[in-house]
Amino acid sequence: MKETRRPTLIVSVQRGLHLMEAVASHPGGAPAKQLARQVGLPLATTYHLLRTLVHEGYVVRTREGAYLLGDRVDSLSGDRRAQDRLARVRVALRSLRDELGAAAYLSLYEDGEIRVVEIADGPRTPRVDLSAGLSQTAHATAIGKCVLAQLPPPARRDHLSRHPLIGLTPHTITHEGELERRLGSPLALDREEYVLGIGCAAVPVTDASGETIGAVAVSCSPVKLARIEASAPRIRDAAARINLALTI
Repeated sequence: MKETRRPTLIVSVQRGLHLMEAVASHPGGAPAKQLARQVGLPLATTYHLLRTLVHEGYVVRTREGAYLLGDRVDSLSGDRRAQDRLARVRVALRSLRDELGAAAYLSLYEDGEIRVVEIADGPRTPRVDLSAGLSQTAHATAIGKCVLAQLPPPARRDHLSRHPLIGLTPHTITHEGELERRLGSPLALDREEYVLGIGCAAVPVTDASGETIGAVAVSCSPVKLARIEASAPRIRDAAARINLALTI
């Protein structure tokens, strides 16, 4: 019969966590002596742990000598929410990838630039090489055109003034007038405009107020693009799930 090995635990970490739980149980704050009794620690040990937690910003000491949770605890909660949102986004993108048999992407429009923040790909659904930079080539990609189409005209003109319409393939749109006409489509498409041998389709992602914050896209071979176009409702469903994940 095999002996069950107990996990190696760091006692000082355990004590610090238990002490933080004790501090949290007193919204109005509590003195060190009361906290020491609550967690069953010597007063000297409690003081050492509290000084460390205060130094790191997880606990604050009031003028009256009481201890309260610090701002760093709120940042941990915020980081956890961000991780939960990202996990839900990944689930939606992977589901879309598996449904359509195509790599799926999420881009966000931040500080005047378009950035891909998550990709769901695989051995049978390889991603597109985006080393050319999405903001610099927004006019040539479905995901970029989708975001450009939703921007107010002044913001779109500003973006295009900073990122000229360079030709990447024989199919790339390099005239602003033609690009403006193409931006009116309900489904943004890239027909081998970014790279030869690759097509792409994209739909907007909006925030709770309906303002566009990015786009969801899938890439595929040009021969599959018609099937992807017919599957636009599935892409919009994924975008809706991602929108919900980002706004919760």
